[in-house]
Amino acid sequence: MAKSKEVKFSLVFRDMWQSAGKYVPRVDQLVKVAPAIVKMGCFARVETNGGGFEQVNLLFGENPNKAVRAWTKPFHEAGIQTHMLDRGLNGLRMSPVPADVRKLFYKVKKAQGTDITRTFCGLNDTRNIIPSIGYAHEGGMISQCSLCITFSPLHTVEYYTNMAFELIQAGADEICLKDMAGIGRPESLGKIVANIKAKYPDVPVQYHSHAGPGFSMASILEVCKAGCDYVDVGMEPLSWGTGHADVLAVQAMLKDAGFKVPEINMEAYMEVRTQIFAMMDDFLGYYIPSRNRLMNSLLIAPGLPGGMMGSLMTDLETNLESINKYKAKHGQEPMTQDQLLIKLFNEVSYVWPKMGYPCLVTPFSQYVKNMALMNVMQMEKGKERWSMIADDIWDMMLGKAGKLPGELDKELVAKAEAEGRQFHNEDPQSNYPDALDEFRKEMQENGWELGEDDEELFELAMHPQQYRAYKSGKAKADFEADLAKRKAERACSGGAALPQTLQVEVGGQTYKVTLSEAGSAPAAAAPGVAAAAAAAPGEGQDLTSPLEGKFYLVKGSGDTPVKVGDTVKKGQTVCYIEAMKTFNAIAAECDGVVTAICLNSGDSVSEDDVLMKIKG
Repeated sequence: MAKSKEVKFSLVFRDMWQSAGKYVPRVDQLVKVAPAIVKMGCFARVETNGGGFEQVNLLFGENPNKAVRAWTKPFHEAGIQTHMLDRGLNGLRMSPVPADVRKLFYKVKKAQGTDITRTFCGLNDTRNIIPSIGYAHEGGMISQCSLCITFSPLHTVEYYTNMAFELIQAGADEICLKDMAGIGRPESLGKIVANIKAKYPDVPVQYHSHAGPGFSMASILEVCKAGCDYVDVGMEPLSWGTGHADVLAVQAMLKDAGFKVPEINMEAYMEVRTQIFAMMDDFLGYYIPSRNRLMNSLLIAPGLPGGMMGSLMTDLETNLESINKYKAKHGQEPMTQDQLLIKLFNEVSYVWPKMGYPCLVTPFSQYVKNMALMNVMQMEKGKERWSMIADDIWDMMLGKAGKLPGELDKELVAKAEAEGRQFHNEDPQSNYPDALDEFRKEMQENGWELGEDDEELFELAMHPQQYRAYKSGKAKADFEADLAKRKAERACSGGAALPQTLQVEVGGQTYKVTLSEAGSAPAAAAPGVAAAAAAAPGEGQDLTSPLEGKFYLVKGSGDTPVKVGDTVKKGQTVCYIEAMKTFNAIAAECDGVVTAICLNSGDSVSEDDVLMKIKG
């Protein structure tokens, strides 16, 4: 490969934030920083949305459709392409999406200004990717299909080369090596790119990697030598750590190697850097654990992706608190976060092969991590491994979301059969029937506008729970309460007492938020939204939550919720706790009648909180 080959850069602005912490900037912040990014003059592409972007906007009460339209506009005007993530069968969320919603997704995102969709499947099942090629072309978009890179006995150079060939033959315009954990080995990645370019020299190849484990700079050099066309980069202060290699270092390395690379306007670079710091000071920094700014080769063994590690460190605070509550109650020594992290990494390495080697990328990285973390938590509390498996995790292991790369462990096969669970080998999309009509009906009944290009209909259909919370105002209230709590904790970190109450302003109205002894803020009530219901006087046995999360009576809009007065059977699913982005089914522990439902859907719950009462 001639060293004068041109290599172009793509700024993964969305992923920079998601890999650092929990939230992304508000639309006013995005619009303000866009001109400076353009002025840097070195980016052919910018990742503007996709993946967590949509849900994250909803979580802090902002309309993601308005954000995407405003955010992509300045890049189009400057001739810079915009791209986003598409999780294939899962669209923009953690769970499978009906085909009609996936089709609308492409229509909406093209209309909003997105040029390229990077489609991937965490199982690397091409049946979940190929339909998106057609949807992209119908919508007038560029279809970039991904090879989800991981390191296992199954995921070889030949495996990835054959997958790339299949996707190109199916119509993919471009190929992305999505090295989401940064554990792809440089030599092997170079061979994969060389194989693709040898057969399809005109198909653009883009490389995406995370810095965490330490391979990324060597990998970037190897793939570029093999013919890679685009490299994803980050920038200060969100580069390195669980994020991405910094554009300054990548440019200098490739320039020295003889590649043609764009120059960087350093005045603009510093302006963007300054604005990112300002965004962190405003609110985003309260959700960025300091450890996420560090690189750590301990990540090589578990292979967890950088994007997930960003939120994992935030989640671990809650998980550690739950474990230590139990230990304190039973007179045991508390666990440190380092101890929990090592136990988690070891358990990931243990469960991953047994779960069939799914690629450790959203949502399956979360499934493997969640399963490992649940095992650790249960075993620390004296319970057995595999004693609580979320429905979404079962669906993956049973083949409902696609074919596992490896074999499911015999112990899990036996457990599935003992519980009467069915294995699947059909096209995964066939398990999820069209649903737009019922969502359209819900919007009409609520008097909600379908939105420009049906974008509001799409948002409800893609993220039902989050969209309803956004529309009611509950999402904004919950976020403001949590942010106020975090600000108070930081202000009091010098030793001052944490205030018992906080004043939170949402939509021009002020709310009083009471803090628990542990310093956690319960959900604040927004106008027209019922506050968490106190347990109604009811007789019977308490059904308590086995973990912290959010309470829901149903998982899907078509499900029928349990009501007070209903008769239920022992083992029957009566509600769900959403924790770590998966829904955990909670079953009745006895036959009887539901005499009280103690929470509203969407309410936050702690471990051992009473969910409902059932009289036998």
